[in-house]
Amino acid sequence: MKKIEAVIRHYKLEDVKTALTAVGVEGMTVTEVRGFGRQRGHKEMYRGAEYTVDFLPKVKLEVVVAELAVRDVVDTIIRVARTGHIGDGKIFVTDLAEVIRIRTGETSEEAL
Repeated sequence: MKKIEAVIRHYKLEDVKTALTAVGVEGMTVTEVRGFGRQRGHKEMYRGAEYTVDFLPKVKLEVVVAELAVRDVVDTIIRVARTGHIGDGKIFVTDLAEVIRIRTGETSEEAL
């Protein structure tokens, strides 16, 4: 099993969620996060004063899938979340040692 974490733009969340559901993803966790990479924030004006916004708002999407589904899920996120501009986000894929469903005690892929 793999955990896929994708940091994407806010306005792409619904499209990504719909596309992932279409490829068989049954559950996901979404968190509002702030950060920066190459984009390095931007400057804004407020009441005549200029200030720098270092940490930009993003959405972090977490999905746990079987090993066989990883490529489909990653390709779907890339296809739907890409705008072609700096700040589109990142995807992280990590191994999971174990997954346990609290309600039933099921483990591994049965717990997904």
